[in-house]
Amino acid sequence: MSQTLKPETDGQVVDAIAWAVSEESPLEIVAGGTKRGLGRPLQTAHTVDMSALSGISLYEPEELVLSAGPGTPVAEIEAALADSNQQLAFEPADLGPLLGAPSNSGSLGGAIAANLSGPRRISAGAARDHLLGLHGVSGRGEAFKTGGRVVKNVTGYDLCKLMTGSFGTLAAFTQLTVKVLPRAERVRTVLLKGLSPADATAAMSKALQGPHEVSGAAHLLNGTAGRIPVDRASNVGASVTAIRVEGFGPSVEHRCGALRALLASYGDQDELHTENSRAFWRAVRDVQPFWPGDGPERTVWRISVAPTAGHVLADNILGAVDGEALFDWGGGLVWLALAEPAVETVRAAVDHVGGHATLVRAAEPVRAAVPVFQPQPAPLAALSQRIKDAFDPKGILNPGRMD
Repeated sequence: MSQTLKPETDGQVVDAIAWAVSEESPLEIVAGGTKRGLGRPLQTAHTVDMSALSGISLYEPEELVLSAGPGTPVAEIEAALADSNQQLAFEPADLGPLLGAPSNSGSLGGAIAANLSGPRRISAGAARDHLLGLHGVSGRGEAFKTGGRVVKNVTGYDLCKLMTGSFGTLAAFTQLTVKVLPRAERVRTVLLKGLSPADATAAMSKALQGPHEVSGAAHLLNGTAGRIPVDRASNVGASVTAIRVEGFGPSVEHRCGALRALLASYGDQDELHTENSRAFWRAVRDVQPFWPGDGPERTVWRISVAPTAGHVLADNILGAVDGEALFDWGGGLVWLALAEPAVETVRAAVDHVGGHATLVRAAEPVRAAVPVFQPQPAPLAALSQRIKDAFDPKGILNPGRMD
C-alpha cells in the first residue's frame, strides 16, 4: 500500500529515507508539488512530503543572508525580503500556473532543486550562484551539510552547485541558505515595437554589449505579447522587444535615455516605469503567455542556445510546427509553445545550432516515452551516473525523473 510520509524534523527525514533504503522502496520527494509535471513521470511506492519543513529560520538583512526550510513558499520569502527592500536576485520563476498548479505555491526547495532562474540571470546569475549552503539527506539515508552562510565558506567540493538542478534525485533538502540582495529603487523598460526576431536579436545584443547594465532582455512575438498583462505591451498589435534597467533613480533615468538613443534606429519606442516594468517581467519570468487557456493545451519547450542562434532555431521549428516563441536572456533562452510535441523536429533544430532543450509541459504519455531533458553525450552521462550511484546507490530518490 502506498503512503505519504510527512516529516516534521531533519531526523524524521533521515528515518524515512533510511527505511526506504532498507526496503528498497523508491520515494517521490516533493515540497510544494507545483513541478510534479516537469520531468519523467514517477512510479514510486511512497511519497515524502517536505512541506512541513517550512519557515524562515534565519534572516540577517545587513549580512544579505537568509535560511529557510525546503517547504517554505517562495512567495513568503519574497514578502519578508520586500519589507527590507531586498530580493532573491536570481528571480525564481513561478512555473505552477504553466504546469496547472496555483500561483505563488512553489517552494524554495523546488526552486533550488529545479535551478529556477528568471530574466535577471544574464546579470545576476542562476539559482546555483545564490545558494550558499544546504543541509540534506542522501539516498543512502545519511544526513550531510555543505557550504555555509557566506561565499568564502564554500571550500572543497562545491556540493551546492551539484545539488542545484538535481530535481530531488541526489538528496532531500532539509535547510537552504541563500544570498539576498537589495531591491532596485527604480525599474524601467525600453520597448521596441514591431521588430523581426532577427532585428530584435541584434537590438538586444547591442544593448547587452553596451555600458548600460541591462538586467533583462526579451522579445515576444505579436500573439505572445498580447497575453502580457500590461497595456502598453499587450495592445501594440505587433511584436515587442523589451530591455530592462534597474537601480537608483537618477542612474536608471540616465541609462534608459542612453539606451533609447542607442536603439533609435530600430524604430518606434515606448517605456515602462517601475510598477508596469515589474508586472511585465513577472509575466516573462513565469512564461505567462503560455499558461493553459481555453483551447487545447500546447506542448512547451525550454531551449538554451547561443543568443545569436535563438531566432534561427525558432524559425526552423516554427516553419515546421504551428506554435509561438518567447525569447528571454537576450535570445539565449527560447520558450516554445507548440501544437504538438514535435520531439524529433526540436531535437534536430537544437543539434543544428547547438544547445539543449527541455520538454517542460506535455501529456504524461509523451513524457513517459521520450527524453524530457537533453540527452547527454556518453562520457557526461557516465559521469552523471557515477554521481547518482555515490549519493543514491539503490535508486531510491525520484527514480527516473531525469532519464
